[in-house]
Amino acid sequence: MFHRTRFHRLLAGAAAVATGLSLAACSAGGGDDGGAGSGGGAPAAEQTLTVAPGTFPVALDPHQWSAEAAVIGPIQHVMETLVARDGDGFAPLLASSWENPDETTWVFHMNPDATFSDGTPVTAEDARASVQRLVDIGGSMAPLFALVETIEATDEATLTLTTSQPLGTMLNTMSLVFVGQAAAMDSEDYWRAPVGSGQFTVSQYLPDERLTLTRNDDYWGATLPTLDTLTFTNIPEEAARISALSTGEIDLMTGIGADSVPELQGMDGIVYDEVPSFTYQLLWFNSSREPFTDPRVRQAMWHAVDIEQIVSDLFGTQATVAQAPIPQPVFGAPQLEPYSYDPELARELLAEAGYPDGFSTSLQWSDAGGEGSRSLAQAFISAWAEIGVTVEPLAKERAVWLEDLNNLNWDMNLQGNTVATGDADYTLGRLYLCEANRMGYCNPELDALLNEAKASLDQDVRADLYAQAAQIIWDDAVGIFPMDMTSTSAYSERVEGVTIDPGGRTSYADVVITE
Repeated sequence: MFHRTRFHRLLAGAAAVATGLSLAACSAGGGDDGGAGSGGGAPAAEQTLTVAPGTFPVALDPHQWSAEAAVIGPIQHVMETLVARDGDGFAPLLASSWENPDETTWVFHMNPDATFSDGTPVTAEDARASVQRLVDIGGSMAPLFALVETIEATDEATLTLTTSQPLGTMLNTMSLVFVGQAAAMDSEDYWRAPVGSGQFTVSQYLPDERLTLTRNDDYWGATLPTLDTLTFTNIPEEAARISALSTGEIDLMTGIGADSVPELQGMDGIVYDEVPSFTYQLLWFNSSREPFTDPRVRQAMWHAVDIEQIVSDLFGTQATVAQAPIPQPVFGAPQLEPYSYDPELARELLAEAGYPDGFSTSLQWSDAGGEGSRSLAQAFISAWAEIGVTVEPLAKERAVWLEDLNNLNWDMNLQGNTVATGDADYTLGRLYLCEANRMGYCNPELDALLNEAKASLDQDVRADLYAQAAQIIWDDAVGIFPMDMTSTSAYSERVEGVTIDPGGRTSYADVVITE
């Protein structure tokens, strides 16, 4: 019998975690680290990996869906960015180098060897058009570019951006911009099978069904993947994904609930993995709607919930109780005093706010969150009932949920989120500014702190400012922040070389299928 479980614990600092964590092989009793899987097996003749993600990509446009991990995960194999996160710094990718000649100017020099999969060179105009398109689309990414004044291809190989004030987060932000072909990006047809510069090309995309990528044998970079084909298949139900993994229909699955862990741990030839991540759960209150305009009501709702017990009961080793509005491995995350579980205090706060008998409201979440979201929502709803608050549960189809979320058409909203860059600005400076208006909360003092942090080039100063900002969000109970999550996956022992990035960008470029 062969089955293994691997648990990666949080490292001492965000820089160490941000390097990405390789799923290292080990024997059942521990041993040498290597690639994921059984370790040392001969490569199989057929190099095809089939992945069933927890959420299937709704589209292939990383500008339109820039904050959707389900879209970015696959598309990163097809399209590339100017710079890539590399440990606690950044590595060249489509930009071979960059410079910051003055506090408000950034210059990126394009790699002269970089080409798209059709053989055309990647130019500064392609980069400019990609950044501009992402800015023009707006959405939840728009605040990251708020200080950018001009985006210009100053020549074929040089991209220059100027800002209204210093922007200490520029490289983080540019690591999110996937570069497409300037001449084609305005066409909807282009985004059905985008031509990129990455290690794979889009062979077939059937929405809601399957995405098949084929190795780009003309890849401009130093190394080619071993995989011939990388397929993402849509299996919405977790139980069905587990069944497909057990029969060999798929090789790897993600989005695993705590209740499924024992079953996966007991499967022959299957490795179950938990990896530290920049992912967390949050519950926002719509602060523009009564009764959540009153911070005492929001605080009461938090005090009414036994977070520690809920996290332990529902998520086991897959989560830890949150200590900030962003996960602990993220740069800028402080360790804040937790809200006490105190239903009596919750009732007192409600009475002070004018709701001695409680009130009725609703809670929405996406049904794509599966059993984990449903169970967490129900635990909250049951706790709130004890203080006289009646909550209507609203599990919505994902597209409806997204539309309602963006239009503030909700009372309370439960969701998972990932700090893709590992930097607090991605979440705090993107979602909590007044101009973002993501949850009806606006605090000029918070805006000032976040804008100062964004502008600073001193990382110690930025960390202190984010700590102050996080304290305001926490004390004002803009939401309830129950837990930091691990990334979970299960895969065949024949799969080696999967690299899990804490920011949600799982790479399959180094995977080898063994005999």
